[in-house]
Amino acid sequence: MALLMEKGSEPQTESERADLDAIAALKENTAIELKDKGNEYVKMGKKHFADAIDCYTRAINQQALSDSDTSVLFSNRAHVNLLLGNYRRALTDAEDAIKLCSTNVKALYRAAKASFALNLLPESTLHCQNGIKHDPSNEQLKKLLRQIESKKMEHQQREAQVSKAISEAKDLVSAIKSRGLKIGKAMYQELTGLRKPVLDKNNILHWPVLLLYAEVMSSDFIEDFCETEMLSAHLDMMFSESCKPLSWDQEHNYTREAVELYYEAGSGVSLSTTKILRCLLEGTAASHVENIGDEENDANDNSNDGSSAGKGSSKWVKVNEKRTLHDVLKEPNFVIPGIPVFFVVSKRSSFYKEFKAGKWAPPP
Repeated sequence: MALLMEKGSEPQTESERADLDAIAALKENTAIELKDKGNEYVKMGKKHFADAIDCYTRAINQQALSDSDTSVLFSNRAHVNLLLGNYRRALTDAEDAIKLCSTNVKALYRAAKASFALNLLPESTLHCQNGIKHDPSNEQLKKLLRQIESKKMEHQQREAQVSKAISEAKDLVSAIKSRGLKIGKAMYQELTGLRKPVLDKNNILHWPVLLLYAEVMSSDFIEDFCETEMLSAHLDMMFSESCKPLSWDQEHNYTREAVELYYEAGSGVSLSTTKILRCLLEGTAASHVENIGDEENDANDNSNDGSSAGKGSSKWVKVNEKRTLHDVLKEPNFVIPGIPVFFVVSKRSSFYKEFKAGKWAPPP
Protein backbone atom coordinates (compact mmCIF):
# COMPACT_ATOMS: atom_id res chain seq x y z
CA MET A 1 0.00 0.00 0.00
CA ALA A 2 1.28 3.43 -0.95
CA LEU A 3 -0.10 4.80 2.27
CA LEU A 4 2.46 2.77 4.25
CA MET A 5 5.46 3.69 2.16
CA GLU A 6 8.46 5.25 3.86
CA LYS A 7 8.99 8.95 3.46
CA GLY A 8 11.08 9.82 0.40
CA SER A 9 10.47 6.55 -1.41
CA GLU A 10 8.99 6.63 -4.88
CA PRO A 11 5.86 4.67 -5.91
CA GLN A 12 6.84 1.68 -7.96
CA THR A 13 3.58 0.60 -9.52
CA GLU A 14 0.61 2.18 -11.20
CA SER A 15 -1.51 1.04 -8.27
CA GLU A 16 0.73 2.81 -5.77
CA ARG A 17 0.71 5.99 -7.83
CA ALA A 18 -3.06 5.85 -8.07
CA ASP A 19 -3.32 5.42 -4.30
CA LEU A 20 -1.12 8.45 -3.71
CA ASP A 21 -3.10 10.55 -6.18
CA ALA A 22 -6.32 9.54 -4.48
CA ILE A 23 -4.97 10.43 -1.06
CA ALA A 24 -3.68 13.79 -2.33
CA ALA A 25 -7.05 14.58 -3.90
CA LEU A 26 -8.84 13.61 -0.70
CA LYS A 27 -6.57 15.79 1.40
CA GLU A 28 -7.00 18.69 -1.04
CA ASN A 29 -10.78 18.39 -0.97
CA THR A 30 -10.73 18.17 2.82
CA ALA A 31 -8.59 21.31 3.04
CA ILE A 32 -10.92 23.24 0.73
CA GLU A 33 -13.98 22.09 2.67
CA LEU A 34 -12.37 23.12 5.96
CA LYS A 35 -11.46 26.50 4.50
CA ASP A 36 -15.05 27.08 3.33
CA LYS A 37 -16.40 25.92 6.69
CA GLY A 38 -14.03 28.29 8.47
CA ASN A 39 -15.27 31.16 6.31
CA GLU A 40 -18.86 30.30 7.26
CA TYR A 41 -17.97 30.31 10.97
CA VAL A 42 -16.43 33.78 10.64
CA LYS A 43 -19.66 35.11 9.12
CA MET A 44 -21.63 33.60 12.02
CA GLY A 45 -19.98 35.92 14.52
CA LYS A 46 -17.64 35.99 17.48
CA LYS A 47 -19.09 32.95 19.24
CA HIS A 48 -17.87 30.82 16.33
CA PHE A 49 -14.40 32.36 15.89
CA ALA A 50 -12.73 29.50 17.77
CA ASP A 51 -14.38 27.05 15.38
CA ALA A 52 -13.14 29.09 12.42
CA ILE A 53 -9.57 29.00 13.73
CA ASP A 54 -9.85 25.26 14.24
CA CYS A 55 -11.04 24.76 10.65
CA TYR A 56 -8.23 26.89 9.18
CA THR A 57 -5.67 25.09 11.33
CA ARG A 58 -6.87 21.67 10.22
CA ALA A 59 -6.88 22.82 6.60
CA ILE A 60 -3.27 24.03 6.93
CA ASN A 61 -2.26 20.74 8.52
CA GLN A 62 -3.51 18.81 5.48
CA GLN A 63 -0.47 20.20 3.62
CA ALA A 64 -2.39 19.60 0.41
CA LEU A 65 -2.78 23.05 -1.17
CA SER A 66 -0.46 25.23 -3.19
CA ASP A 67 1.64 27.89 -1.51
CA SER A 68 -0.74 30.57 -2.76
CA ASP A 69 -3.82 28.81 -1.37
CA THR A 70 -2.09 27.96 1.91
CA SER A 71 -1.12 31.62 2.19
CA VAL A 72 -4.83 32.45 2.09
CA LEU A 73 -5.46 30.02 4.96
CA PHE A 74 -2.80 31.67 7.14
CA SER A 75 -4.16 35.10 6.19
CA ASN A 76 -7.70 34.05 7.10
CA ARG A 77 -6.55 32.76 10.47
CA ALA A 78 -4.69 36.02 11.00
CA HIS A 79 -7.94 37.87 10.31
CA VAL A 80 -9.81 35.94 13.01
CA ASN A 81 -6.98 36.42 15.50
CA LEU A 82 -7.11 40.16 14.79
CA LEU A 83 -10.84 40.17 15.50
CA LEU A 84 -10.15 38.37 18.80
CA GLY A 85 -7.35 40.77 19.75
CA ASN A 86 -4.70 38.05 19.55
CA TYR A 87 -2.31 40.44 17.84
CA ARG A 88 0.91 38.46 18.27
CA ARG A 89 -0.69 35.31 16.81
CA ALA A 90 -2.26 37.38 14.04
CA LEU A 91 1.14 38.84 13.15
CA THR A 92 2.77 35.39 13.07
CA ASP A 93 0.02 34.01 10.81
CA ALA A 94 0.13 37.02 8.48
CA GLU A 95 3.92 36.81 8.17
CA ASP A 96 3.69 33.07 7.43
CA ALA A 97 1.17 33.91 4.72
CA ILE A 98 3.54 36.51 3.24
CA LYS A 99 6.41 34.02 3.19
CA LEU A 100 4.29 31.70 1.06
CA CYS A 101 3.00 34.47 -1.21
CA SER A 102 4.66 37.88 -1.07
CA THR A 103 1.87 39.44 -3.17
CA ASN A 104 -0.92 38.49 -0.73
CA VAL A 105 -2.18 42.03 -0.09
CA LYS A 106 -4.71 40.94 2.55
CA ALA A 107 -1.92 39.23 4.48
CA LEU A 108 0.24 42.36 4.18
CA TYR A 109 -2.64 44.51 5.48
CA ARG A 110 -3.26 42.14 8.39
CA ALA A 111 0.45 42.03 9.24
CA ALA A 112 0.49 45.83 9.20
CA LYS A 113 -2.61 46.03 11.38
CA ALA A 114 -1.28 43.53 13.92
CA SER A 115 2.10 45.30 14.05
CA PHE A 116 0.32 48.60 14.59
CA ALA A 117 -1.69 47.15 17.48
CA LEU A 118 1.57 45.83 19.00
CA ASN A 119 3.15 49.29 18.61
CA LEU A 120 5.70 47.91 16.14
CA LEU A 121 5.49 50.99 13.96
CA PRO A 122 8.51 50.44 11.67
CA GLU A 123 7.31 46.91 10.85
CA SER A 124 3.76 48.15 10.33
CA THR A 125 5.02 50.86 7.96
CA LEU A 126 7.01 48.35 5.92
CA HIS A 127 4.04 45.98 5.53
CA CYS A 128 1.82 48.88 4.45
CA GLN A 129 4.34 50.09 1.90
CA ASN A 130 4.75 46.60 0.46
CA GLY A 131 0.99 46.21 0.24
CA ILE A 132 0.56 49.55 -1.55
CA LYS A 133 3.36 48.59 -3.93
CA HIS A 134 1.28 45.58 -5.03
CA ASP A 135 -2.06 47.40 -4.83
CA PRO A 136 -1.56 51.19 -5.25
CA SER A 137 -5.28 51.96 -4.96
CA ASN A 138 -5.84 50.08 -1.68
CA GLU A 139 -7.58 52.62 0.59
CA GLN A 140 -7.37 50.44 3.71
CA LEU A 141 -3.59 50.35 3.50
CA LYS A 142 -3.39 54.09 2.80
CA LYS A 143 -5.63 54.88 5.78
CA LEU A 144 -3.58 52.63 8.06
CA LEU A 145 -0.36 54.24 6.85
CA ARG A 146 -1.77 57.66 7.81
CA GLN A 147 -2.65 56.31 11.24
CA ILE A 148 0.90 54.99 11.64
CA GLU A 149 2.39 58.36 10.74
CA SER A 150 0.06 60.07 13.20
CA LYS A 151 1.07 57.66 15.97
CA LYS A 152 4.75 58.21 15.16
CA MET A 153 4.19 61.95 15.58
CA GLU A 154 2.50 61.32 18.93
CA HIS A 155 5.45 59.20 20.06
CA GLN A 156 7.92 61.86 18.99
CA GLN A 157 5.98 64.54 20.85
CA ARG A 158 5.75 62.29 23.89
CA GLU A 159 9.48 61.60 23.82
CA ALA A 160 10.15 65.33 23.52
CA GLN A 161 7.92 66.00 26.54
CA VAL A 162 9.67 63.27 28.54
CA SER A 163 13.09 64.60 27.59
CA LYS A 164 12.08 68.14 28.51
CA ALA A 165 10.62 67.07 31.86
CA ILE A 166 13.76 65.12 32.79
CA SER A 167 16.04 67.96 31.69
CA GLU A 168 14.08 70.54 33.70
CA ALA A 169 13.99 68.28 36.76
CA LYS A 170 17.74 67.67 36.58
CA ASP A 171 18.35 71.41 36.29
CA LEU A 172 16.20 71.91 39.38
CA VAL A 173 18.09 69.24 41.32
CA SER A 174 21.39 70.82 40.30
CA ALA A 175 20.18 74.24 41.43
CA ILE A 176 18.92 72.85 44.74
CA LYS A 177 22.17 70.97 45.41
CA SER A 178 24.37 73.92 44.45
CA ARG A 179 22.54 76.03 47.06
CA GLY A 180 23.13 73.44 49.74
CA LEU A 181 19.40 72.90 50.28
CA LYS A 182 17.98 69.68 51.66
CA ILE A 183 14.73 68.18 50.38
CA GLY A 184 12.74 65.72 52.46
CA LYS A 185 9.57 63.72 51.98
CA ALA A 186 6.69 65.84 50.67
CA MET A 187 4.16 66.81 53.32
CA TYR A 188 0.68 68.37 53.18
CA GLN A 189 0.17 67.40 49.53
CA GLU A 190 -3.57 67.41 50.18
CA LEU A 191 -3.15 71.19 50.39
CA THR A 192 -0.42 71.73 47.82
CA GLY A 193 -0.96 69.03 45.21
CA LEU A 194 2.09 68.36 43.05
CA ARG A 195 3.33 71.94 42.93
CA LYS A 196 7.08 72.24 42.44
CA PRO A 197 9.74 74.94 42.30
CA VAL A 198 10.60 76.57 38.99
CA LEU A 199 14.03 77.66 37.78
CA ASP A 200 13.88 80.80 35.64
CA LYS A 201 16.21 81.79 32.81
CA ASN A 202 18.37 83.73 35.26
CA ASN A 203 18.93 80.59 37.38
CA ILE A 204 16.72 81.93 40.16
CA LEU A 205 14.42 79.55 42.03
CA HIS A 206 10.74 80.35 42.45
CA TRP A 207 9.13 78.30 45.20
CA PRO A 208 5.50 77.54 45.98
CA VAL A 209 5.25 78.18 49.73
CA LEU A 210 2.64 76.88 52.17
CA LEU A 211 1.74 78.94 55.25
CA LEU A 212 -0.03 76.97 57.96
CA TYR A 213 -1.83 78.71 60.82
CA ALA A 214 -0.88 76.33 63.59
CA GLU A 215 -3.70 77.37 65.91
CA VAL A 216 -6.44 76.15 63.56
CA MET A 217 -4.40 74.37 60.83
CA SER A 218 -5.88 76.65 58.21
CA SER A 219 -3.60 77.59 55.35
CA ASP A 220 -2.55 80.18 52.79
CA PHE A 221 -0.62 79.39 49.67
CA ILE A 222 1.92 81.55 47.87
CA GLU A 223 2.21 80.30 44.30
CA ASP A 224 5.42 82.12 43.38
CA PHE A 225 7.88 83.05 46.11
CA CYS A 226 11.16 84.17 44.56
CA GLU A 227 14.16 82.96 46.56
CA THR A 228 15.65 86.47 46.52
CA GLU A 229 12.62 88.02 48.24
CA MET A 230 12.34 88.54 51.99
CA LEU A 231 9.53 86.85 53.86
CA SER A 232 8.50 90.19 55.32
CA ALA A 233 7.51 91.42 51.85
CA HIS A 234 4.82 88.76 51.54
CA LEU A 235 3.62 89.19 55.12
CA ASP A 236 3.31 92.95 54.55
CA MET A 237 0.95 92.27 51.66
CA MET A 238 -1.02 89.50 53.34
CA PHE A 239 -1.67 91.45 56.54
CA SER A 240 -1.97 94.94 55.13
CA GLU A 241 -4.82 97.17 56.31
CA SER A 242 -6.55 96.77 52.95
CA CYS A 243 -6.83 92.99 53.40
CA LYS A 244 -9.81 91.46 55.19
CA PRO A 245 -9.13 89.77 58.56
CA LEU A 246 -8.93 86.00 58.56
CA SER A 247 -12.44 84.56 58.70
CA TRP A 248 -11.70 82.38 61.72
CA ASP A 249 -9.78 85.08 63.63
CA GLN A 250 -12.72 86.49 65.58
CA GLU A 251 -10.50 88.33 68.06
CA HIS A 252 -8.31 89.86 65.33
CA ASN A 253 -5.13 88.51 66.88
CA TYR A 254 -3.43 87.90 63.53
CA THR A 255 -2.18 91.33 62.57
CA ARG A 256 1.04 92.28 60.85
CA GLU A 257 2.70 93.29 64.09
CA ALA A 258 1.63 90.14 65.94
CA VAL A 259 2.35 87.29 63.52
CA GLU A 260 5.54 85.26 63.60
CA LEU A 261 6.84 82.55 61.28
CA TYR A 262 8.41 79.25 62.33
CA TYR A 263 9.69 76.16 60.63
CA GLU A 264 9.99 72.68 62.06
CA ALA A 265 13.60 71.57 62.42
CA GLY A 266 14.66 67.95 62.72
CA SER A 267 11.39 66.79 61.17
CA GLY A 268 12.73 64.55 58.44
CA VAL A 269 15.58 62.98 56.51
CA SER A 270 16.89 64.58 53.35
CA LEU A 271 16.37 62.56 50.20
CA SER A 272 18.99 61.28 47.79
CA THR A 273 19.49 62.97 44.45
CA THR A 274 17.57 60.26 42.62
CA LYS A 275 14.62 60.41 45.01
CA ILE A 276 14.44 64.18 44.69
CA LEU A 277 14.46 63.78 40.93
CA ARG A 278 11.67 61.20 41.14
CA CYS A 279 9.60 63.60 43.26
CA LEU A 280 10.11 66.44 40.80
CA LEU A 281 9.01 64.19 37.94
CA GLU A 282 5.69 63.27 39.60
CA GLY A 283 2.79 64.45 37.50
CA THR A 284 4.96 65.05 34.41
CA ALA A 285 5.27 63.15 31.14
CA ALA A 286 8.33 61.40 32.61
CA SER A 287 6.68 60.25 35.84
CA HIS A 288 6.74 56.57 34.78
CA VAL A 289 10.20 56.49 33.18
CA GLU A 290 12.18 53.74 34.88
CA ASN A 291 15.72 54.78 34.04
CA ILE A 292 16.38 58.50 34.47
CA GLY A 293 20.14 58.10 34.35
CA ASP A 294 20.94 59.77 37.67
CA GLU A 295 21.28 56.83 40.06
CA GLU A 296 25.08 56.92 39.86
CA ASN A 297 25.12 60.33 41.54
CA ASP A 298 23.77 58.80 44.74
CA ALA A 299 27.06 57.04 45.43
CA ASN A 300 28.69 60.35 46.31
CA ASP A 301 25.56 61.97 47.71
CA ASN A 302 25.94 62.71 51.41
CA SER A 303 22.20 62.98 51.84
CA ASN A 304 21.75 59.38 50.76
CA ASP A 305 22.40 58.01 54.25
CA GLY A 306 20.16 60.50 56.00
CA SER A 307 23.03 61.89 58.07
CA SER A 308 22.46 65.43 56.87
CA ALA A 309 19.17 65.74 58.77
CA GLY A 310 18.45 65.28 62.42
CA LYS A 311 16.33 62.35 63.46
CA GLY A 312 15.64 63.52 66.98
CA SER A 313 12.58 65.33 68.32
CA SER A 314 11.29 68.26 66.32
CA LYS A 315 11.76 71.82 67.45
CA TRP A 316 10.37 75.11 66.27
CA VAL A 317 12.77 77.66 64.83
CA LYS A 318 11.66 81.26 64.51
CA VAL A 319 12.23 82.78 61.07
CA ASN A 320 13.95 86.11 60.66
CA GLU A 321 11.51 87.80 58.30
CA LYS A 322 14.16 90.22 57.07
CA ARG A 323 16.14 87.41 55.49
CA THR A 324 15.56 86.13 51.99
CA LEU A 325 13.77 82.86 51.41
CA HIS A 326 17.06 81.45 50.06
CA ASP A 327 18.91 82.27 53.28
CA VAL A 328 16.21 80.70 55.43
CA LEU A 329 15.99 77.51 53.37
CA LYS A 330 19.74 76.89 53.48
CA GLU A 331 19.85 76.81 57.28
CA PRO A 332 21.51 73.50 58.23
CA ASN A 333 18.56 72.16 60.24
CA PHE A 334 15.91 73.00 57.62
CA VAL A 335 14.78 69.97 55.62
CA ILE A 336 12.27 71.24 53.06
CA PRO A 337 9.19 68.93 53.10
CA GLY A 338 8.80 68.86 49.32
CA ILE A 339 8.15 72.58 49.21
CA PRO A 340 8.80 75.17 51.96
CA VAL A 341 6.26 75.08 54.79
CA PHE A 342 6.09 77.79 57.46
CA PHE A 343 3.86 77.89 60.53
CA VAL A 344 2.17 81.17 61.38
CA VAL A 345 1.33 82.04 65.01
CA SER A 346 0.24 85.23 66.74
CA LYS A 347 1.88 86.65 69.86
CA ARG A 348 -1.55 87.89 70.94
CA SER A 349 -3.21 84.50 70.83
CA SER A 350 -3.61 82.27 73.91
CA PHE A 351 -2.31 79.48 71.70
CA TYR A 352 1.07 81.23 71.48
CA LYS A 353 2.29 80.10 74.93
CA GLU A 354 1.41 76.48 74.21
CA PHE A 355 3.22 76.62 70.88
CA LYS A 356 6.35 78.28 72.29
CA ALA A 357 6.47 75.78 75.14
CA GLY A 358 6.70 72.94 72.62
CA LYS A 359 3.37 71.46 73.69
CA TRP A 360 1.90 71.50 70.19
CA ALA A 361 2.72 69.33 67.18
CA PRO A 362 1.11 69.27 63.74
CA PRO A 363 -1.32 66.41 63.18
CA PRO A 364 0.22 63.39 61.40
